[in-house]
Amino acid sequence: MTRWLTSQDREPEFAGRFYPGTKKELKNELSQLFLEAEKPKTSDKPQALISPHAGYVFSGQVAASAFNQIPDGAEYERVFVLASSHQMHFSGASVFTKGNYKTPLGTIRVDLELTKELSETSRIFSDRTDPHYFEHSLEVQLPFLQHKLGNEFLLVPIILGTQSKAEVKLIAKALEPWYNSKNLFVISTDFSHYPEYKDANEVDDITAEALVSGNPEKLLDTIESNRERRIPGLATSMCGWTSVLTLMNLTVNKKYRYERIQYLNSGDNPVYGGKDRVVGYHAIAVYQIRDDIFNVSEKEKQALLEIARRSLFDSYGLEKYNEKGLDLEGTLQLNLGAFVSLYNGKELRGCIGQFESDKPLFKVIKRLAVSSSNDRRFEKAGEEMVKNMTIEISVLSPLKKISSIDEIELGRHGIYLKKDFISGTFLPQVATKTGWDLEHFLGHCSRDKAGLGWDGWKDADLFVYEAEVFSNKQITD
Repeated sequence: MTRWLTSQDREPEFAGRFYPGTKKELKNELSQLFLEAEKPKTSDKPQALISPHAGYVFSGQVAASAFNQIPDGAEYERVFVLASSHQMHFSGASVFTKGNYKTPLGTIRVDLELTKELSETSRIFSDRTDPHYFEHSLEVQLPFLQHKLGNEFLLVPIILGTQSKAEVKLIAKALEPWYNSKNLFVISTDFSHYPEYKDANEVDDITAEALVSGNPEKLLDTIESNRERRIPGLATSMCGWTSVLTLMNLTVNKKYRYERIQYLNSGDNPVYGGKDRVVGYHAIAVYQIRDDIFNVSEKEKQALLEIARRSLFDSYGLEKYNEKGLDLEGTLQLNLGAFVSLYNGKELRGCIGQFESDKPLFKVIKRLAVSSSNDRRFEKAGEEMVKNMTIEISVLSPLKKISSIDEIELGRHGIYLKKDFISGTFLPQVATKTGWDLEHFLGHCSRDKAGLGWDGWKDADLFVYEAEVFSNKQITD
């Protein structure tokens, strides 16, 4: 690792101020923040994250919720971190070309080949170093990345000095070749600055709704509308609007979805949070919408979980099943396969599913919830255990036959193998939960699920599928 170190590495200028200054203290702080963070909303790997950049005591939990959307074991070739300068204004943006970035957790390699290419071939980028040394909003994102990805990724640090919408479009155009599933873009921004607590909640909600629309003009119009309202104390709706606008220019009219993860503001801090003058923080994730997989909205997920719960409770005589108050439209009406898994803490108590269906998804879930509670591999749970049972639902995409195991992406794909009348399957989350590599994923499925022996998959038909996985609570001890 030392061969990458240079005398011009960017030192952690804000350690001990915005976040803990020693490795031990920082690791402990991050562990606690991620423990309290919002769990992943999907098994998909985000292509971009919007994260706040205040001191960890105020915005650390929201930032951790953003980075916690990265699935365990996920890999990115590069991480682009875009941060709008708080200290100086200058044309375009600055990329760091002199060395690497350091934090108390170690050195992160900067992709010096790429940053030099950007500064030498695009007039919108410069290689000036002063914006990097005086800016906190990029540095504070890095320990979160190190916690999730270690130090084995290439960093592309970008400080935006411009306040020009036209220049922002040029920045996005220059970065477009690297905005793909191989790389992660982290956008650093806080939301409202200095209104009262109630006003912050309202204006930050309005601004976030404009952002997740994916429409750059709608965001700009909303920021201007917020300004014209003359909300007492409101200095800005979004300090990093140029960085956010860069991202939105990269995704506009393309197949990406923005998903809100968590919102808090500084007034929510129980010790230091005054309500009269606050700063708002949103965590937002951006995912590519693939043509080969459906999407299940948060509202639809909650409806399916409630259907499973009511059906399960009805089978135990705890309450009578009904569909009152449930919206049974959208994905719930599609003929899709699914699995329902039941857990007591981390202990699996039942798992039943099907790959294809000639009935709507909500009816499939209703039946599978009851079937899972009667899984013959497990002793039937008692009423008290059922009341506290974790319900996990996996909604499945159609099976796709593959010709090579190189087509299997661990954590994304479930596998289904079939030989004659014998078959076996593992859901995508099995690889994530066990930490198995591809050999063990296939071997265990072949031997333990299909009964074909460790190498039986080699002459079986292989299929992959994807799953939207969600549960009614965290699966814990």
